[in-house]
Amino acid sequence: MIHQNNHLRDLMIPKSRLDSFFSFPFFTYLVRAFYLVIKIIMNRNELMTWTVYQRSISGRRFRRNNYLFQGTSSLLKKKKREKVGGEMTRRYWNINLEEMMEAGVHFGHGTRKWNPRMAPYISAKRKGIHITNLTRTARFLSEACDLVFDAASRGKHFLIVGTKNKAADSVASAAIRARCHYVNKKWLGGMLTNWSTTETRLHKFRDLRAEQKTGKFNRLPKRDAAMLKRQLSHLQTYLGGIKYMTGLPDIVIIVDQQEEYTALRECLTLGIPTICLIDTNCDPDLADISIPANDDAIASIRLILNKLVSAICEGRSSSIRNR
Repeated sequence: MIHQNNHLRDLMIPKSRLDSFFSFPFFTYLVRAFYLVIKIIMNRNELMTWTVYQRSISGRRFRRNNYLFQGTSSLLKKKKREKVGGEMTRRYWNINLEEMMEAGVHFGHGTRKWNPRMAPYISAKRKGIHITNLTRTARFLSEACDLVFDAASRGKHFLIVGTKNKAADSVASAAIRARCHYVNKKWLGGMLTNWSTTETRLHKFRDLRAEQKTGKFNRLPKRDAAMLKRQLSHLQTYLGGIKYMTGLPDIVIIVDQQEEYTALRECLTLGIPTICLIDTNCDPDLADISIPANDDAIASIRLILNKLVSAICEGRSSSIRNR
């Protein structure tokens, strides 16, 4: 019995070694290693999926660029034919890539604020910012110009929406030039889906404007006149761009999908075709025609709107000539 106890005592670990084994730094490292192993196991499938996605995107981008180069050559051939024939074809809208570069159309948002669905429209990364593929921008802008040209030639009505401060002035000037309806201050919820209420407010707005022009406010007490003037100013701010709209628009042009998401959802609910100016943080699948471009630069917004407005004006002039 004494011999057995001595044997067990020889097998026991010294107390000093046990203290070092169960010390605090050792357990800290052990917990960290265990956490890293669990994290790697949980993210393994996601990392593998992302690698396959990146490889597929790079392959599609190569094939897409080849296709777009062929489209650019066809546009150049059309331009030569126009010079020879003397007639301007409807497909050519004088979209210059250098002009788009100068306007900053190619600048996107930061790489941390991007939408993965915008990967086919992104060509590179520079200093933490995504760079938009201008060739695809020119292609979709040309398709949008064709669409608004055909709609304008058939007498369709347009609504331009852009309420952010950088786009408000450009939206108003472009809409006035093309004789379109516009919203550039605030999109009131239900402006299209609850059209009956909006139409009632528009009738009230027209009546107040008529009373102001006829001088009826001057014959009212000061308090009542001030209240009506305040109401008229409020309606002018939010409904001034659609005061002549008598029904739902046929096509809606939206600047900045993120800012005007409510308007886009209403158009989707009612089945109204939409043309969206989207940045790298947007979803290109929501709109009928998405134009990838910089929606934060005034020059970029003005350039895109000017191209669309020019197509609308040409479509309306062609319809007048064909009468």
